[in-house]
Amino acid sequence: MKTKWLIGLLLLCVYQTLKADSCFTSKHLRRVELGTTVLTHLALAKLWYADYPQSKFHWFNDNKEWQQIDKLGHAYSAYNLGVLSMEMAKKAGVPKNKIWQWGLFGSLFQDPIEIWDGLSAGWGASWGDLMANSIGTALCIGQEQLWHEQRIQYKFMYQATNYASIRPNVLGSSLPESLLKDYNGQSYWLSFSPIKKHPVWSIAFGYGAKGMLGAFENKWQNAQQQTFDYTNIPRYRTYYLGLDIHWSAIKTNRKGLKTVFKILDGIKIPLPGIGFYQQKWHLKGFNY
Repeated sequence: MKTKWLIGLLLLCVYQTLKADSCFTSKHLRRVELGTTVLTHLALAKLWYADYPQSKFHWFNDNKEWQQIDKLGHAYSAYNLGVLSMEMAKKAGVPKNKIWQWGLFGSLFQDPIEIWDGLSAGWGASWGDLMANSIGTALCIGQEQLWHEQRIQYKFMYQATNYASIRPNVLGSSLPESLLKDYNGQSYWLSFSPIKKHPVWSIAFGYGAKGMLGAFENKWQNAQQQTFDYTNIPRYRTYYLGLDIHWSAIKTNRKGLKTVFKILDGIKIPLPGIGFYQQKWHLKGFNY
């Protein structure tokens, strides 16, 4: 269920990016963001939460689930929604000293989801999710205040794994489902260019995790009380250092390409690097 942040992000990124080159005023932009937020949450309430048992508002500590990969996802979407909002605010002519305020949009869009979670019997509001949203927002606003640009980019990468075939109902039975549900295939990266003369090429630090068939452990029971024990599969964290591309640093006069580059700035493509996991260093080609 904690994959809704990515669903919302993908939908909103497409919408925001298509509008990025339009002649917005700050008033129009505020209405677009407010309307998008309200409609998204109404859709979630009607199409998702209505199908599950409700309860009184309560909290649930999920901070140890999935080796914190889902928390990085919350921070990622808050960061990129904030960046897109600030970019649109710049195009709308918002004064430079007020641009940072639009970076709050990532948290304002995502935080209300915890209300719906808190009212659902099967889940609960998570202070860890709220904190992750805030960290992503702070990263985009902090850079805007310091440099008026995003020198450190927060990126997402996904590569399919074999774990989903073991537990498809949880990790996804198709590529689109696994993209959202299989945390084993997800990794998150901080990318920056250390050489100003060659800003297109960047260095990226990444984090991921493998061997996860359940949120906390690799043992579970199904509805028929059958026990599935995969505790022989190790769960471990992965750390990466690799090359990356700062796409929007590529000079072009074509608006279409600029839009594509902005989208790609949030995605880490596989490039050679090194990884550290299971107490060993590993050379990585294009497969992470």
